[in-house]
Amino acid sequence: MRRFISFGAMADAYNPCLIFQQQRFLLPSSMHIGPHVLANNLFVAPMAGVTDRPFRRLCRQLGAGYAVSEMVTSRRELWNSLKTSRRADHAGEPGPIAVQIAGTQAAEMAEAAVYNIERGAQIIDINMGCPAKKVCNKWAGSALMQDEALAVGIARAVVQACEPHGVPVTLKMRTGWCQAQRNAVTLARAFEQVGVQMLTVHGRTREQGYKGEAEYETVAAVKAAVRIPVVANGDIDSPAKARDVLAMTGADAVMIGRAAQGRPWIFREVAHFLATGAVLAPPLVAEVRRLLLEHLQDHYALYGEFTGVRSARKHIAWYVAALPGGEAFRRRMNLIEDGTAQWQAVAAFFDELGGAMDRLPDTPTTARTPARGEEVAP
Repeated sequence: MRRFISFGAMADAYNPCLIFQQQRFLLPSSMHIGPHVLANNLFVAPMAGVTDRPFRRLCRQLGAGYAVSEMVTSRRELWNSLKTSRRADHAGEPGPIAVQIAGTQAAEMAEAAVYNIERGAQIIDINMGCPAKKVCNKWAGSALMQDEALAVGIARAVVQACEPHGVPVTLKMRTGWCQAQRNAVTLARAFEQVGVQMLTVHGRTREQGYKGEAEYETVAAVKAAVRIPVVANGDIDSPAKARDVLAMTGADAVMIGRAAQGRPWIFREVAHFLATGAVLAPPLVAEVRRLLLEHLQDHYALYGEFTGVRSARKHIAWYVAALPGGEAFRRRMNLIEDGTAQWQAVAAFFDELGGAMDRLPDTPTTARTPARGEEVAP
């Protein structure tokens, strides 16, 4: 049986060759996707229900070099829905604008790519990584990895649709559908051949969901098999982990998802660590107060007060999860249905916290498991 290396095993396997690789990746580096130059190789994962415009902008502001939208459906009859319109809203967002599309039919996906290009997308990302049942049951997301011909056909159709517009196509996938079908390397070669310009690999199968530890040997194998950039994703929850994953896999970039929930400054922390080897002190309470209140204002502006107050609760919960009194405050937030009251309660919570400490406590480095019923990252 083939042995796949988890981070725990990887940490005990350093050798001179690996140390040399770590030195190669000491600095965060700029990257290209087609004609687009990215500020660095630290990416925000497209998480359904999370990576909306306010969250993307905040992560970019705090050091991320690139952010991909929440997945947008390829079904034409849903393009004008409020949910899809919000997911495709990039007003005031720094480029390049990347939109992830999800679907199961090649022609439909190609049409969706063009539709989003006409709405401002500069990069199209194909979702073959989402493990959610409601997505996979429609034979979309990571379910596509079970049918290699269909998966490659979709990638080819989307690339051909985007080529006349000069828009590059990228793709996000998992290591495979299940333990017995880890076919990421085979698919990666095929995707490269049809013109996909960057691949992101989450180090778990669809069967695993978010259980156990991500493994990075498959990511390394994909990187060795293709010439296009490869992005490592899964359980990257600290600056040291980002460095080690880059070193172990040889990947061109890392993509961070759940670890950025309530901690968007993780990108700043990783960039500083890669550049200097030093760990930044946790942010000041006053800065986190300002960031969260600005985040809430942007959130209300996008969703309106009724939906905004409710959908902001999870973000507030993530910000306060590890803070003194955070759990009691989260429960209180669930009872507030007014935007002004919610905003003022958050301000008061951090004012009180600031009287007890200058900085946040050190952040735990365990990636958060999605709650039951919560939309999850592709």
